Amino acid sequence: MMKAVVSVLIFIMSVSDSSARIHQLKLKNETRFLVHLNSFGYFEDGTLDVHLVSLKLPQDKSNSGKVGFSLARSRVSGIFYTAEEVEQCKLTKSKSDEELILFIIDTKDLSVQVKHFGHSNITLVSRLKPKTTPDGEKARTKRETAEDVTPKEPSVDKTTKPEESSQDKAKVTPAVSQKVESLDGKRLELQQHGDSYNFSFRLMMSASSQGLYNLDFHNCLDTRMQSPYSLHVEITEKNPSGYLSASEIPLPRLYISMAAVFFAAAVVWTYTLLKYRYSVFKIHWLMAALAYTKAVSLLFHSINYHFINSEGHPIEGWAVMYYITHLLKGALLFITLALIGTGFAFVKYILSDKEKKIFMIVIPLQVLANVSYIIIEETEEGSSEYTLWREILFLVDLICCGAVLFPVVWSIRHLQEASNTDGKAAMNLEKLKLFRHYYVMIVCYIYFTRIIAILLKITMSFQWQWGQEFLIEVSTLIFFVLTGFKFRPASNNPYLQLPQDEEDLEMDEVITESGVLEGIHKVKKTSNGRERQREVAL
Repeated sequence: MMKAVVSVLIFIMSVSDSSARIHQLKLKNETRFLVHLNSFGYFEDGTLDVHLVSLKLPQDKSNSGKVGFSLARSRVSGIFYTAEEVEQCKLTKSKSDEELILFIIDTKDLSVQVKHFGHSNITLVSRLKPKTTPDGEKARTKRETAEDVTPKEPSVDKTTKPEESSQDKAKVTPAVSQKVESLDGKRLELQQHGDSYNFSFRLMMSASSQGLYNLDFHNCLDTRMQSPYSLHVEITEKNPSGYLSASEIPLPRLYISMAAVFFAAAVVWTYTLLKYRYSVFKIHWLMAALAYTKAVSLLFHSINYHFINSEGHPIEGWAVMYYITHLLKGALLFITLALIGTGFAFVKYILSDKEKKIFMIVIPLQVLANVSYIIIEETEEGSSEYTLWREILFLVDLICCGAVLFPVVWSIRHLQEASNTDGKAAMNLEKLKLFRHYYVMIVCYIYFTRIIAILLKITMSFQWQWGQEFLIEVSTLIFFVLTGFKFRPASNNPYLQLPQDEEDLEMDEVITESGVLEGIHKVKKTSNGRERQREVAL
């Protein structure tokens, strides 16, 4: 198992080129019309730095004005785009009701046209395209470029915050840059090196412009051409408190708090197992291992987000520890649910062939689901692999959630048949009731964590979308507590009240059903070596 985990992590690290909130996306021979680069929630004074390192387009003079970037404010992430939004090119819009900024690349004029739709105040910091002199030559000196800037547009050297590194300045705010508050109609300088183009810009949000924004790259060339292009872009998104999006800022505190709660629940469960150790089965200890693994996974998740917020990227060692515990937690969760559903260790010690097939399906799928999750975490949203693995994760997760219900359904059906055929109807009905409760619990858990949580994220404001993770963790905690309470090791638990001697039960049924021997009782002596005796009550 550990060898498989290590192999998976080595594979993931080898194919990953993501750097968390400081993004670097490289696409070669790309043909997509819309590339969703990222979604990020900005507070006031949040900044977006985009540096187009290289853009190679097909050798066609009609490319001008048909490629560029868009930054649109939305209530949902770009992964929820509809087919109509994908087919319609935003670069051709002449009006828009949403907050939208377009950067349209003009390869003929070597400029980038900026269009701004909306009323929010967003500041642009970038190198403007120099004006031309009467004889048609461009003004190239710093002095001439500075004369083109009005006094209300101070140089970026005076407005850049001191905490920004000189390396960042060199990347996204070249020399002779201007700070512009009126975006619409401005033209940025586009540089050409051989057959590639590059430019940079920085946007700074105000109080009226804060929100969730989707950054996309658009290729509006003729769909019949299918000409590939290459793109290399570096993106840095930041809020005043760090590199996390507005909806992610509370997550480090949420995860560390839930880790403490799960650890406390695991300690209480361990104390219960030690107190009732004569009624404890191996699966009880498996449930304890799941609770501890969940707590450790949340701890590493919190540490991972802390370093992303402060450094802009995770620390590799902490990230690997989180991925290992996350993979183990996912496998343990579905194995435990399936074992409880089959009644293994409680009711029987042998799994049927069809139950074994469920485990042969669920366990590999769970490994695949966790691998998909890790690859998604380590892959840029704009890459084609991101969409593929996200769809695989969604499909596999649904299959696992559906498959884990089959053992519970089989157990319910078996108990229903047994309650009608043998003489232990009361005991079977108690177990049947318990299994039905367990089935409803699993369905509710899946419903809340897979459907309600997503709907909550879509409908809530951008800064409260962390409520999705809060709902998932609280639902998981409630599900763990209820499962432990239902199947706790206790003498009065109907799930654990099993017949110890089938022959005695059969004899008792025969005797009590006979009218001649009515009133005969069976007495079982203590284990002192004496034989069992029967007495007749006259």
